[in-house]
Amino acid sequence: MAAKGYVIITEDIKDPEGMKEYAKLAMPSMGKAKIVAVDTKPEVLEGSWHGSQTVVLEFESVDAAKEWYYSDEYQAAVKLRQAAADCNGVILAGFPS
Repeated sequence: MAAKGYVIITEDIKDPEGMKEYAKLAMPSMGKAKIVAVDTKPEVLEGSWHGSQTVVLEFESVDAAKEWYYSDEYQAAVKLRQAAADCNGVILAGFPS
């Protein structure tokens, strides 16, 4: 079985209303993604952490995470997030099941 894919995005939100508009467009694009965590106060164990909000999404595979992120539907939404917040994001592979 393929390893699950995880998307982690840190957001330093500058425009909360813009983020609400982003969410309206982004949510329908997520399909089978599972929202694992949304946290505004993560406990930093080492170093420094970017942003005022961290989001973790789980997908059935890394390919599914990439397919979602690079989809036309999500790319229309992501422009709103990037305008409303300074963001960092990664896709990680989980351990194979």
